[in-house]
Amino acid sequence: MHTPKNLAAAQLLLEARRSGILLAALTEETMPQDVADAYAIQDIVTNSLGEIGGWKVGARGPGMQASCAPLPQDLVDASPAAVSATGRGRCAVEAEIAVRLKQDLPLKATPYTREEVVAAVASIHPAIEVVCSRYAAAPANPLASLADSLSNGALVVGQGRTEDLEIDQSLQAVELYFDAEQIELAIGGNPAGDIWELLTWLANHASTRCGGLRSGQIITTGSCTRLTFAKPGTRVKAVFPGLGVVELLVE
Repeated sequence: MHTPKNLAAAQLLLEARRSGILLAALTEETMPQDVADAYAIQDIVTNSLGEIGGWKVGARGPGMQASCAPLPQDLVDASPAAVSATGRGRCAVEAEIAVRLKQDLPLKATPYTREEVVAAVASIHPAIEVVCSRYAAAPANPLASLADSLSNGALVVGQGRTEDLEIDQSLQAVELYFDAEQIELAIGGNPAGDIWELLTWLANHASTRCGGLRSGQIITTGSCTRLTFAKPGTRVKAVFPGLGVVELLVE
């Protein structure tokens, strides 16, 4: 739905990304009216930013409606990495569990099952998402956040494992450090609970939206820690016992 209104909203968000000048808000004329508009705006922005390297998906609680956004390849990096905060406003970080796909999940006649999605995963990884909004303040309308690709700033991915893939997030611990200080210890911190339910939803959503998920793409499954702001110069480390470690420097 590349309507003039959605194109105008996408151009505002793209300019905010390129200039580093944050928006006060989308105008009344460019505010998405529904979820379909918000995803259409995401697609226009993503198409201007190059190849899709992955996706982010999450939900506010078990069984609640999920939401997602593509991650341009340029925003995905291997740990350890440096992420610039210049022109991004305030940067926040979240420790997350991510998976890498080993096969495409294209559109098919019947919906994907959990078992089919698990079988398509090559590896599971610790990750840190850097969350950077294109708005100067949190928008009152959640559709504005969805249109802004859920504030995708960067994703740093640590080395993972290729066995015991069907992780139970509700039992997984994570320790988050800023420099040498532990600022959070959580177990099962992702509010969605079952990340495999999220991944199955995303596989079916993407298959109808853009032809499906692709082999090699990284999918991050929502925060296991609180959204925490990090100042430039902070070294951030997330330790997932039994899974791995991921690190980044906010520059």
